[in-house]
Amino acid sequence: MRNFIKLITVAFLAVIVLAACGGNDTSSNEKEINNDEKLKVITTFTLLEDIVKQIGGEYVETYNLVPVGTDPHEYEPLPQDIKETEDADVLFFNGLNLEGGDGGWFTKLTESTGQDDAIIYEVSAGVEPMYLSSEDGTEEEVNPHSFLDPNVGMIMADNIKEALIEVSPENKEEIEENAQAYQTTLEEMDEQYKTRFAEIPKEDHILVTSERAYQYMADRYDLKEGFIWEVDTEENGSPEQITTLVEFIKEENPPVLFVESNVDSRPMETVSNESGVDIFEDKLYSDEIGALGEEADTYIKYLQYNIDKIHAGLTR
Repeated sequence: MRNFIKLITVAFLAVIVLAACGGNDTSSNEKEINNDEKLKVITTFTLLEDIVKQIGGEYVETYNLVPVGTDPHEYEPLPQDIKETEDADVLFFNGLNLEGGDGGWFTKLTESTGQDDAIIYEVSAGVEPMYLSSEDGTEEEVNPHSFLDPNVGMIMADNIKEALIEVSPENKEEIEENAQAYQTTLEEMDEQYKTRFAEIPKEDHILVTSERAYQYMADRYDLKEGFIWEVDTEENGSPEQITTLVEFIKEENPPVLFVESNVDSRPMETVSNESGVDIFEDKLYSDEIGALGEEADTYIKYLQYNIDKIHAGLTR
């Protein structure tokens, strides 16, 4: 009996010791990442920052340059931007002329801070560029708004994944896992776009917006575009532009007109008055995702929001 009690006591003590050891373990399957160990990542605008966060997860600490509500085409970096850029481990920019192209503000920023080209990545690398027309009808200027097409989002996500693995190979497994889950969501989004555009009568596949930001998406899903201006760094809403769009509307008879969240709605109001076609009650997103807490505050939500609104407008 005495030996039995001794055996029970030893077993009880062993359980206590094991429990104590377990209490000090943060989990064998989880790594606790110190802020000093995270990659310091610079992104040029909010949409890129979100994709980096989704794929990099706990291994990245982001600093975004162009805030929501600011034009990414002609940004003026702040002193804090310069300091953060100097200290960055990796930098992501969209490309396709969004940041002003070669000699634009982002190029000047990285050159002035002496950043190594080897850690600067163009997220749209591999995307087939589409062009905007000049006054004489020649296609010259690259349209930077490729990310409105979820298929382009897949290319961007893959480029970000490869760059993060190149800079941080020790975290390859986790980054690849995050990227695969994200790619699956984008593939599902593409299927949804195909299905929902197919539900719209062919004669109503007419997308009229203020700026020609939706060119890539319209080409992918077979929409005819109407717009007031080509890109918002040029003249916006001139009498000639208004007249040209009103003529297009009278010829094509779209169900509704759309205005983007980052543009002045007055030119489209003039178009609506002159054409007799209503403006849809909700605005679309183009250059940027929504501010934190808004309905389109991530890239996935942004894509979902736009297809919801476009589908609702063209089937009304």
